[in-house]
Amino acid sequence: MKSYLILKSYFVERRAVILFGIFSLFVVDILQLFIPRIIKWAVDDLACYCVTGTRLLRYGLYIAGIAVLIGIFRFSWRRCLIGTSRRVEEGIRNRLFFHIQTMSPSYFDETKTGDLMAHATNDVQHVRMAVGMGMVALTDAVVLGLSSIGFMLYINVTLTVFAVLPMPIIVVLARVLSHRMHHLYKDVQASFSNLTEVVRERFAGIRVVKAYNREGAEAKRLSEISKEYLGRNLRLVRITGVFLPGMMFFSNMSVAIVLYLGGRQTIDLTITPGDFVAFISYLGLLTWPMMAMGWVMNLIQRGAASLDRINVILETRPGIAGPKRSSVVKPLRGDIVFDELGFKYPSGQHCALSKLSFSIRSGQTLGLVGPTGSGKTTLCNLIPRLLEVTEGRLLIDGTDIRQVPLQMLRSHMAVVTQDAFVFSGTIRENLCFARENASDKDMIQAARAAHLYEAIMGFPDQFDTIIGEKGVMLSGGQKQRLALGRALLVSAPILILDDALSQVDTQTAGLIQSTIRGLSPKRTVVMVSHRLSHVRHADLIIVLESGHMIQSGSHERLMATEGYYSRMYRWQEVEEELNRK
Repeated sequence: MKSYLILKSYFVERRAVILFGIFSLFVVDILQLFIPRIIKWAVDDLACYCVTGTRLLRYGLYIAGIAVLIGIFRFSWRRCLIGTSRRVEEGIRNRLFFHIQTMSPSYFDETKTGDLMAHATNDVQHVRMAVGMGMVALTDAVVLGLSSIGFMLYINVTLTVFAVLPMPIIVVLARVLSHRMHHLYKDVQASFSNLTEVVRERFAGIRVVKAYNREGAEAKRLSEISKEYLGRNLRLVRITGVFLPGMMFFSNMSVAIVLYLGGRQTIDLTITPGDFVAFISYLGLLTWPMMAMGWVMNLIQRGAASLDRINVILETRPGIAGPKRSSVVKPLRGDIVFDELGFKYPSGQHCALSKLSFSIRSGQTLGLVGPTGSGKTTLCNLIPRLLEVTEGRLLIDGTDIRQVPLQMLRSHMAVVTQDAFVFSGTIRENLCFARENASDKDMIQAARAAHLYEAIMGFPDQFDTIIGEKGVMLSGGQKQRLALGRALLVSAPILILDDALSQVDTQTAGLIQSTIRGLSPKRTVVMVSHRLSHVRHADLIIVLESGHMIQSGSHERLMATEGYYSRMYRWQEVEEELNRK
């Protein structure tokens, strides 16, 4: 039950609604108890041949009136208690989603997307069932169960004692099996997460699967994982398959006992025929609480297993967090200083970046070049603290970025990653992602700056064109320009472009470069590119190799020095000349 402490705030918030729902459920249970009494009166009157049509009509009207009240109060408890479970479902899902968004990027490198999807869907649904129907079944088990036993004792104590003899066996059965059920539910949920991740990944990469004719192989792999999921469910069914039928068996044993002993007492006139029929009816009402006891245990164990999995995420603290207190209140200008900066990935043996020291002032452009794996993207990720500096310092406007609130730091930056990610909505939604209240004029201006406006106008729905999952309706270059337009629409003082024009043709890339140069001195620009011509106008160019800075300076200075930059620049000039021919 410790897992359910996470739900306390929701119960406190809706305590009045919950109490009214439980009251309505209590009324329904009590009203159900009167129907066997009315049936007893009718049967006794029929047995002694002293009933009239008027009296039978009266008995029928009593039952009809009770049925109407039961319908009204049943609607009330369902609206209150099941409604509360839906509110809990919404709250847990929103809280989980918000918390996951606070996690560091490294968390997503270690956690499967399928796991997170399973937590946000299947696990949350099990919590909802445990809260909603769990409260209902538990209340029924207590109120209806105890009340039914009370009426049965009123009719005949001895018969009641024999009728409830199987109950201790049910309690022992629930006690023994519940612990085992809890662990099996956790295994089933973990297997479901794995299944979800495999399906998601294969559908996301369906074009690769088709290109290599791997449909059969991937179907076979999914079949193996499905069998594993099935096997774990069957192990769980072995427990629940004993649990629920066991409830039914012992409940029917009670009916058999009552039928034999109660029938004999009726023959001996110890009880009246009406009492016998009423006793059987109360035993029927008691059967549901006995079954509910097993169902409650089932729901609670499944819900607890799901809450355990959710709690693991909620108790995981972000690897990168803002300072508890910060003196930074002024808007950032964009002065960036790298002071003996170094970074090492947790799983890496060598430093990805080592002792980098240089600086750029607000409004200047920094160019980062170097071979693949030299650390360019890592350096870009350190500036908005998507990764955490492990050695030295990274200063923004003279302040260590670890002392700047995360939200404030990132709100002053616009980032375009090397594999431009776009959402499956419209072009308008993607452009305005970071600035939802942008005017049409600003949006068009950003699209023009990214040299995407003409392409957008060529689509039937223009800015309202749906681009599909991962922007499948766009070419690679169009996706990059859409991501660039999204960044340009944000008036951030720091613009980070991580090889943002790699899939754009040379002519368009040149035009975009002119636009970006026109942003200075309004923005500090950090630009990564494998095309050295893209960074030739940068105020400072840094050449990285294996995480070390091997060259730095302006384009003219680097060209005057024999090294990686000058060799690559001349080679790319020759390559571009050959391509033009």
